[in-house]
Amino acid sequence: MKRILMIALALMPLMLMAQAKIAVVNSQELFNLLPEKATAEAQLKALSEKYHAEYELLRGEFDKKYADYQTVAADASMPETIKDRRIQELQESDKKMRDFERRAADDIAAQREALTKPISDKIQAAIRTAGERGGYDLVLDTAVTPVAYTGPNTTDITPMVKTLLGL
Repeated sequence: MKRILMIALALMPLMLMAQAKIAVVNSQELFNLLPEKATAEAQLKALSEKYHAEYELLRGEFDKKYADYQTVAADASMPETIKDRRIQELQESDKKMRDFERRAADDIAAQREALTKPISDKIQAAIRTAGERGGYDLVLDTAVTPVAYTGPNTTDITPMVKTLLGL
């Protein structure tokens, strides 16, 4: 008798899982359809172009210093102290460019996060609402978690979420 009770208790979660209502959604599809995405991309592109223009100024400065150094290095009568100073200027200019590139990349990444987080939050809220309205126990995002198979009892709520988002 105890054995049967233990088996029944062990199988209980499996029986409950079989009754779970499961849905799937593609958040990437939703993200691509939202008009806020185009606005965010335009802002990121403008920022990137500003950084690129500034980098080109730094690059031009470096190229000028390099050309000056080549002239000085070719002059045999030029004192080594001046040549060393020009090399140091080149190294500083190179470091300045590398630091700028790193800071620009960090800033662009932070801006991307700041611009896309509200969009992602909006999508997540709509998914949550659709899941609650549909009485789903589990909603899998196929854009994040690859789903190898969905059975006939699985519902794709992407259209419902599109409606909630006004798409």
